[in-house]
Amino acid sequence: MDGSVTDEVVLGVDPGLNNTGYGVLRVSGTRWTILEAGVVRSHAKATLGSRLIEIHRGMTEVIQAFQPSVMALENLYSHYKHPQTAILMGHARGVICLAAAQCQVEIANYAATQIKKTLTGSGRAPKAQVQHAICREFCLKDVPEPPDVADALAIALCHIHLRKPN
Repeated sequence: MDGSVTDEVVLGVDPGLNNTGYGVLRVSGTRWTILEAGVVRSHAKATLGSRLIEIHRGMTEVIQAFQPSVMALENLYSHYKHPQTAILMGHARGVICLAAAQCQVEIANYAATQIKKTLTGSGRAPKAQVQHAICREFCLKDVPEPPDVADALAIALCHIHLRKPN
């Protein structure tokens, strides 16, 4: 054994029907860097089926391009006043999971409160606080836009901090 550190690639995903945020991190020991971050967009006026195909296709492209060892994914959150939103989000999350399964990528699920607590110390942290934590972690001058990108990076970092060592 030469003592070298094996790099790992972690893909964080913030599922959404309009914008699915993703962040790809290379982990080397106790250091991590952003390889790419962005959004997979679907056309709001397209049919649900067409939108799901766009999300699946986009996520498959990201997975094939970066070959992550794991996809860290935010669990669904449903507010009792908006059950339809959770159902639609479930469709998007389903095709994201399908893309990972087809590419044989392990999926790790995290609750939104767990992600926020891991990065900020508070499970009820506002979105802006999470965005600032991401800027601090990666020494970014500007907050990643749209916010789905910062959320995806937060999900990936949560996985890195909470994963079990090999």
